Amino acid sequence: MMHHEDIQIKPAKIFALIKALPYLLAAIALLLLAWRFSPCLIWLSLAACNMALYKLCLIRCRRFLISGEFIRVTTGILFKRTDQLEMFRIKDFIVTQSLLFQVFKLMDLTLITSDATSKVCRLTGIPASDLLDTIRMRVQDARKNNAIWEIVD
Repeated sequence: MMHHEDIQIKPAKIFALIKALPYLLAAIALLLLAWRFSPCLIWLSLAACNMALYKLCLIRCRRFLISGEFIRVTTGILFKRTDQLEMFRIKDFIVTQSLLFQVFKLMDLTLITSDATSKVCRLTGIPASDLLDTIRMRVQDARKNNAIWEIVD
């Protein structure tokens, strides 16, 4: 059995900022409207600011732990949820990079699995790297170690 060093990844800060940007822009627009028309709109601006802060924290609290046997995804701020996916269940990989992601050297990694409870596992907004090759090798090792063979129809 090969020893693999665990890899811990979380979404990039710039990814969290990009996702919270619409709320921040709405907060600024509402603040300007409050200044021009009605001070009551300040409350809506504060609500939009809180939504942006919540979105930032929610994305930054997401953790991906990649070991030799599994991938563990932890999400949540106050209430944590942890999903674990066995390596040998991973069937396919999809890497997507929008133009904005390419500029900031980010990627979304989607793992298609044979798991009954989670058919898809998404690692979103992570730094672009050779992580796909690492996971691919670990999947092959896990299948070999567990004597898992894929039957093709």
